[in-house]
Amino acid sequence: MPVLDPNPPQGQKKLLMVFGAMLAITVVIGVIASIAAP
Repeated sequence: MPVLDPNPPQGQKKLLMVFGAMLAITVVIGVIASIAAP
């Protein structure tokens, strides 16, 4: 998927949601790991 491809607002919103979900999952895993760490 080319980055410079013109994205419609709907596609951009979906991309932002996917990116946000990935970031949130990474943060949650990091928090759980730091809590579970001895």
